[in-house]
Amino acid sequence: MGRTTTMNSSALGWDKRQLNKYFFNTEPIPRLSCHDPLAEELIAQEKPVVLTDTKLCDSALKWDLDYLSENMGSEKYMVFVSKDNKFKYYDEAKIRQYSSNFIPPTRRVDMSFPEFVRKLQEWKEGDERIYLQQGLNNTVGQAIVMDFLQFNWEWLNVLQKKNNWGPLTSNLLLVGMESNITPVHYDEQQNFFCQLIGYKRCILFAPEYYDRLYPYPVYHPHDRQSQVDFENPDFEKFPGMAHLEGVETVLGPGEVLHIPMYWWHQIESLPNLGHTVSVNFWYKGVPTERVEHPLKPQQKLAVMRNIEKMLLEALKDPAEVGPLLRALVIGRYTGQVADGQEGNL
Repeated sequence: MGRTTTMNSSALGWDKRQLNKYFFNTEPIPRLSCHDPLAEELIAQEKPVVLTDTKLCDSALKWDLDYLSENMGSEKYMVFVSKDNKFKYYDEAKIRQYSSNFIPPTRRVDMSFPEFVRKLQEWKEGDERIYLQQGLNNTVGQAIVMDFLQFNWEWLNVLQKKNNWGPLTSNLLLVGMESNITPVHYDEQQNFFCQLIGYKRCILFAPEYYDRLYPYPVYHPHDRQSQVDFENPDFEKFPGMAHLEGVETVLGPGEVLHIPMYWWHQIESLPNLGHTVSVNFWYKGVPTERVEHPLKPQQKLAVMRNIEKMLLEALKDPAEVGPLLRALVIGRYTGQVADGQEGNL
């Protein structure tokens, strides 16, 4: 079984000159056969790996625009619209609850797949960009459902059982324009990201880079998203990001990337290669009763999230959470006194 740590070459349909240049260094994500014991070992250790031969979504490799237009019918699907090429997630419920002044960076529009394709084909420079992100359910058309049922579920189910993961929670169909970017963020579930059409660059950072990627507060609509913009870095505001080191790959048709829960990731559709189509598989992680000490970085990240949530529930006002945490840390664990504090709470 062949092993490689280098990213796939331009002979497979892309060129390194198409990759955005950033301020941090990266190493390639290992690329392995799904039958390689090392691949299963990396997954069990919650580390990223590209699997080259799972045949997970072979029945969907024909999901080009024509096939999807013909088979997804006139149902309305979830499409996000952006003024630029960045599609940053936000939680609508948290806008209503905590951030009435928040201005969403994108807006949601429901449209049929043929309408979506027409907008893709008519798009010109300067127009708003679009990105279809639709859960795979029984509304997507009978042919799509049949293709879905032919996925390599046997392989996935064995892996799920071996790693004691919880249930599959959702599958998301992603159809995007070239150069679309999903900015760096993390998810609280295990993710198998399967590429069907086109090429996507996937840049990952380990959970311990939490303090260098400056996530928004838990109560913010951009919860789990980084405040850092790789294309326009502000080192004065976010000095820690100067010390980032990541791993990356370019994912091509038929390949699957394991994105472990709490790993930061930015996903980019390569420019000048047309649209991209992907499907992901989200699984609940290991049940909490299996936690062992010392805690892993991703478990510490989960603890920090829970502390924020409990404080918000107790204080009721998001504006009070930050000052309280600052007073706690500075006043008690550094020997300093926080501004405006008398040294005790």
